[in-house]
Amino acid sequence: MAAPLTAWPWEFLGSCKYLLFGPLIGKALYSIIHEDPLKVLMNSWCLNILIICALRGLVHQLWSSYTNMLFLTRTRRILQQGVDFKQIDKEWDWDNFIILQGLIASTARYLLPFLQNLPLWNTVGFISTLVLHVGVSEPLYYWMHRRFHGNYFFENYHSLHHSSPVPQPFTAGSVTLLEHLVLSAIIGIPVLGSTLMGCGSIFVIYGYVLVFDFLRCLGHSNVEVISHKLFEKAPFLRYLLYTPTYHSLHHTEMDTNFCLFMPLFDAVGKTLNSKSWGLHKEISLNAGQNGRAPDFVFLAHVVDLSSAVHVPFVLRSFSSLPFTMRFFVVGFWPGSITAMLAMWAWAKAFLITFYNLRGRLHQTWAVPRYGFQYFLPFALDGINKQIEQAILRADKMGVKVISLAALNKNEGLNGGGTLFVNKHPDLRVRVVHGNTLTAAVILNEIPKDVEEVFLSGATSKLGRAIALYLCRRKVRVLMLTLSTERFQKIQKEAPADCQHYLVQVTKYQAARNCKAWIVGKWITPREQRWAPSGAHFHQFVVPPIFHFRRDCTYGDLAAMRLPDDVQGLGSCEYTMDRGVVHACHAGGVVHLLEGWTHHEVGALDVDRIDVVWKAALKHGLKPVSSSKVN
Repeated sequence: MAAPLTAWPWEFLGSCKYLLFGPLIGKALYSIIHEDPLKVLMNSWCLNILIICALRGLVHQLWSSYTNMLFLTRTRRILQQGVDFKQIDKEWDWDNFIILQGLIASTARYLLPFLQNLPLWNTVGFISTLVLHVGVSEPLYYWMHRRFHGNYFFENYHSLHHSSPVPQPFTAGSVTLLEHLVLSAIIGIPVLGSTLMGCGSIFVIYGYVLVFDFLRCLGHSNVEVISHKLFEKAPFLRYLLYTPTYHSLHHTEMDTNFCLFMPLFDAVGKTLNSKSWGLHKEISLNAGQNGRAPDFVFLAHVVDLSSAVHVPFVLRSFSSLPFTMRFFVVGFWPGSITAMLAMWAWAKAFLITFYNLRGRLHQTWAVPRYGFQYFLPFALDGINKQIEQAILRADKMGVKVISLAALNKNEGLNGGGTLFVNKHPDLRVRVVHGNTLTAAVILNEIPKDVEEVFLSGATSKLGRAIALYLCRRKVRVLMLTLSTERFQKIQKEAPADCQHYLVQVTKYQAARNCKAWIVGKWITPREQRWAPSGAHFHQFVVPPIFHFRRDCTYGDLAAMRLPDDVQGLGSCEYTMDRGVVHACHAGGVVHLLEGWTHHEVGALDVDRIDVVWKAALKHGLKPVSSSKVN
């Protein structure tokens, strides 16, 4: 049986918990409609509570965004491991305390008359709030925090907070109901105390609560933002303000550094970690240096305006789930457009996410271009320059393998990476398009008893390899292409006794009796109508086709699940499930694990499809069941 006050009373509401703000919103709207706006701001406690709650959420979100901007914070990170799905799920309801304290504030405002008609500012109130914080809140928190590290309270309450291996701004809110009730009292003492003395003010309440949250997020950010030079110039400050490094030591060693914000109380209580200042200086000095080089880089690109927000530094929780279009995403479009224009003008490939696999660091970089830009003729040279610069940077850093994603390896853009390998023959980094494993995934999805398939995009490098492989299996391949010359060229590559299994077709009508469609070129709903009922659409086209036919099934883009021992993975790759990556990404991972020294660019070697597939399975990558009924 769980200890009392561990669970939240509105857990059963799920995301509907925000309806608890309904009465406050209703009263605030009524006041706005029927009263003078200035008087509403001064006297409407409902409106002020709602504004403070919204600003508190914003403070935590902005800190989360900053800490997850790895292109800015990578060299300032304290703990180097990544935040995984398990931690994200554990901290999903981090904002419960905002609801709790909003309800407490509403109750206090209703029951305590002295909280009415507060002025905007009172200097004496500011000083008294500061004195009460230092004299009461700080020592009370220190004492209570040490109590929560006792056996009973830690095991039943505080262990939840410490179960997050990497401190994050949202970790600050990830504690039990009892702990947040205690924290509510600690926050309330300076606010209520100064108001009870007759010197409270609206600005002091706003300022104290928001600064309190800001400093809590600072300590849990896992990014050292305070320079050691500040403490060298004014040594006494190190006892008045903690740092992210200081609080991280509490999370890693737990029996030291208990203070709220002021290490002075750890010094008095003899719980100050002796490594605090030295580690802070070390991390501060290392900021701006290159740090550890990745072993593998997956070079991705932005797909569209909506999926641009599917990254940890925008919304961590959203990026930890497979991308689907949500209504709220529309609100981010102005920011996406602004970011697109800024990246087009100034940006270069930048770090998005990372994870670790068997002691090797894997990173995902993004070319600062959106999907539609790859179809603008005047933009192609600039895109190739971005990709080339990323490859050269990876080579200089000592990266072993760089894998090109989707449109970054387009045949018409750079010949599937051939352009860069030919231009820079001395590259140490291996350039991989990953299409061999992509072909292997698609081919292994096709049932062994299939006798006929329909293939669009048939003369592309992937289509060619799939056609040649299937004809060797005595499968009849209806190759959709208007170019007889390209078809015959591929047909001649097949063994003489298998060439008749390759059949050129020029219209979708030719596949009206074929139930296995392999889509390598985008097809419209009208073209999908030619598939018979019960057909299955395999696909290797970007973007994926619309799931239009309810009487057919659709496969996702070719993908594989990473090995079970992957560490620090906390974001989904576009529409892929958790732990699943595109086959071209997985192909680069296999290239690294196998230690292959060749580039995988240009045309696919059909003979290597089975080799790469077996290597992927050997290293623990798993095929993903991709069938979906629409």
